[in-house]
Amino acid sequence: MSPIGGNLQAVLRRIETAARAAGRRPDEVRLLAVSKTWPAAAVEEAYRAGQRMFGENQQQEAASKIAALARLALEWHFIGPIQSNKTRPIAEQFAWIHSLDREKVARRLSEQRPVGLEPLMVCIQVNVSGEASKSGVPPHAVEALARRVAALPNLRLRGLMTIPAPSADDERQRAQFRELRALYDALRVQGMSLDTLSMGMSDDLEAAILEGSTLVRVGSAIFGRRARKASAIA
Repeated sequence: MSPIGGNLQAVLRRIETAARAAGRRPDEVRLLAVSKTWPAAAVEEAYRAGQRMFGENQQQEAASKIAALARLALEWHFIGPIQSNKTRPIAEQFAWIHSLDREKVARRLSEQRPVGLEPLMVCIQVNVSGEASKSGVPPHAVEALARRVAALPNLRLRGLMTIPAPSADDERQRAQFRELRALYDALRVQGMSLDTLSMGMSDDLEAAILEGSTLVRVGSAIFGRRARKASAIA
């Protein structure tokens, strides 16, 4: 087995162990392999080991990989900040977006989604920690944005995403995930058809799964140290 394949299996075992500790089935938690900064060859190595979902946070970098690997049945997820002038290629090239936090961007993505493609699956990014350096809507603004996004014709609102503030305190870490789960549950109670809580990364996926995550975004635990320096959502 390749190094990436071995790492991938180790992460899947962590997910299984955490899910069972939470009284959940392991198949309730999906794995998004965050391949940002890594070459197409590394993505293909993970694909050969069984991985199908990959996350990127730079549109131009992702475009070259998507083209190089078009022969493979991969599902591409955009997980980075979305610039208004990059909405068209993102709408054309990706199946999922995890980092939606503005109505203007949502409208552009809906308008620019090509005819014939399935609706673009989206999660709203929520800044549960209130850090000025992080993207995402504040918790009090989630419901209003969710309703506007859900009404757009070429988007399908699937759920919420967050990147909590790092903490060595397990309870504080879990509390941030718990806050996102509470927002998610509140929207579902109000009739929104959501099924995705995108939370948990290499260092905190166990805490996220204990608090209800349905999708974890894992980069370094699969691919190793960054191939080059980049802003992080994994």
